[in-house]
Amino acid sequence: MTDFKQAIIVREDIGMSRGKMVAQACHASLGVYRKTPETQRQRWEEQGAKKIVLEAGDTDLIEIHEQAKSNGVPSYLVQDAGMTELEPGTKTAVGIGPAEEDKIDNITGELRLVE
Repeated sequence: MTDFKQAIIVREDIGMSRGKMVAQACHASLGVYRKTPETQRQRWEEQGAKKIVLEAGDTDLIEIHEQAKSNGVPSYLVQDAGMTELEPGTKTAVGIGPAEEDKIDNITGELRLVE
């Protein structure tokens, strides 16, 4: 049986508060979840809805988003509305999956876990 997971990649280089970072990660998770086919969502949920949170910079977010799309993995890029801490349009996070774990690892394998 293939294992599924979701990856949320956030920026730690732009001075977001922890609360803001968590909110942006939630936007990424929900945004990509809504774009994921129902069968993949069901398999992921049946397996416990595994998630990982990784860190990356602005360039990495765009590259990850594009790489996921080109590999057929659901992806959602979050751009902040600019109502609190950041300038409008600041890229803050990207969500990929739920998808097969190996497909996500091929895209995010070099990234570090958020600590």
